[in-house]
Amino acid sequence: IQATAYAVGFFNSAIIDRSFLSIVSVVIVLTAGTAFLMWLGELITEKGIGNGISMIIMIGIVSRYPRDFGTVIFNMQNGKVNILEIILFLIFAFIIVVGVIAIQQGERKIPVQYAKRVVGRKMYGGQSTHIPMKVLMAGVMPVIFASTLLAIPQTLAFFFPSMSGGVQKYFSPAQAPGVYIYTLLNILLIIFFTYFYTAVQFNPFEYSNTLKENGGFIPGIRPGRPTAEYLNKVLNRITIAGAVALAIIATIPTLVLSFTNLSIHFGGTSLLIVTGVALETMKQIEAQMLMRHYKGFLK
Repeated sequence: IQATAYAVGFFNSAIIDRSFLSIVSVVIVLTAGTAFLMWLGELITEKGIGNGISMIIMIGIVSRYPRDFGTVIFNMQNGKVNILEIILFLIFAFIIVVGVIAIQQGERKIPVQYAKRVVGRKMYGGQSTHIPMKVLMAGVMPVIFASTLLAIPQTLAFFFPSMSGGVQKYFSPAQAPGVYIYTLLNILLIIFFTYFYTAVQFNPFEYSNTLKENGGFIPGIRPGRPTAEYLNKVLNRITIAGAVALAIIATIPTLVLSFTNLSIHFGGTSLLIVTGVALETMKQIEAQMLMRHYKGFLK
């Protein structure tokens, strides 16, 4: 569907022969290219280090940075961009990168104690551990879902050109009042999908039952339903913090770029993907070095 929308709308001015066969050929090429990249990503995952598809996306994002920075320097020399705008952008970029790393690495450790039990002549259990509940279990998925839904009006505008005026005015971050409506919808959708994806990934009642069956309990909390209610309470508190932080990180670049003349693809989704993939790749390299040489490179 997206390939058809691109062929009919976005690439329409670049197609010389606009016959049905030409449109079908463009759609087939776009679909085949997407399938090839998915296969290549799975191959990298199987043979290399890290998630292959995420690494391909990260390389595509990073490859645009030199061109974007070159454009900014050229506009600054021509007087189209003020030096204060660049400084403001760099400050926001640094804050966003630090925020992405903080929410990606942040977690709440809930202590768990296992009761001692005797099997034959041996004693098992009695260990203390913790449940690592990440602040942002959903990762980048809520931002992807939100951006996909917000792209539906623009995709429909490709098929129905009469809608392009209203879509450009009310659902585009390029101008007012569309930037405010787009930002508000983006924040609400990110918070909703963060809760939705977290609920799909983590079930407190199932986790509490598994903990009870293995003889584990949270100090001060009775096993069973009270444990599930406690985990659900903690999960709701850290999820709202992660959802709000994720919405702010994904929204600030849109507002900064809409009120300045900068043309840098430095969006919240791009930052989350690049930072998350870089952190995960470093962790896997560290694990490989520890396994082979008993010494890593991370302090």
